[in-house]
Amino acid sequence: MSVTSLLKVLGGWPIRGLHCRGSHSSVAKADQTLAFVPASPPLDPAEVQKLQEFVSRARRLFVLTGAGISTESGIPDYRSEGVGLYSRTDRRPVQHAEFLRSSRARQKYWARNFVGWPQFSAHQPNVAHLALRNWEILGKLHWLVTQNVDALHAKAGSQRLTELHGCIHRVLCLSCGDRTPRTDLQERFEALNPTWRAEAHGVAPDGDVFLSEEEVRTFLVPPCGKCGGNLKPDVTFFGDSVSKEKVDFVYQRLGEADSVLVAGSSLQVYSAYKFALAARDGKLPMAVVNIGPTRADSFVTLKLNSRCGELLPLIVLK
Repeated sequence: MSVTSLLKVLGGWPIRGLHCRGSHSSVAKADQTLAFVPASPPLDPAEVQKLQEFVSRARRLFVLTGAGISTESGIPDYRSEGVGLYSRTDRRPVQHAEFLRSSRARQKYWARNFVGWPQFSAHQPNVAHLALRNWEILGKLHWLVTQNVDALHAKAGSQRLTELHGCIHRVLCLSCGDRTPRTDLQERFEALNPTWRAEAHGVAPDGDVFLSEEEVRTFLVPPCGKCGGNLKPDVTFFGDSVSKEKVDFVYQRLGEADSVLVAGSSLQVYSAYKFALAARDGKLPMAVVNIGPTRADSFVTLKLNSRCGELLPLIVLK
């Protein structure tokens, strides 16, 4: 069946149809899941066919994903028009230098993360994550690099994967470098704060919520269980940089690829944008699936202003 025929069968809105199948509660859940997805135009079958042809020609596809692939799992992003954190509030994420310097900043971050963790850790991969995993299984996807720290690609089963900015499901000791599961720290938080209560005032993109200053003031943060050092999520905060070893590794995987697909990223963060620039300089064909403009729009082979979860599952591998 061609892409055009498949769109006609599915009414041009395949993924929403999958979410909405079943009870009224399923419909409500779908609406909630898409709450952080910006508006996008209906799929154009001709444009979908272009992406089909692009992927079909690729033999070693390098894929770079951003927050726009996880918004359909109910995780907000920072920059999306109307629904991203920067549009909804004047709050900003913690800065790396501030976290290292200030015990108050660490207390505030961990209190917010503690409250938000049960919901954030429960998020599941959507059909876009699963589609990319299937591309890997079928030998189409050479390597996947994600800017996201939500572990959804790993949950989907992707193995040829680099988490460029780390993973919030791990915790790092800033003194001894010990890494532990975030779930273990949640238990330590609960034991140390048995009577502490707080009310969340909105959700943020990276696993935390907004709390009042008064609520944060009495929250206790445990030290590293090995050396007593300060704990940090194993992610690259704003103002920090990705390790040279990881960057070099990604460049090597990009050098082995023959095509590039950017999915769900505006490429505003330079740690990801530089790989798009390297692909351009290497004259690799490049496609972008993202709602809204990106920094690479002027030099990509193909740009589709669509939801990743609406489009990627339509691509048929041959």
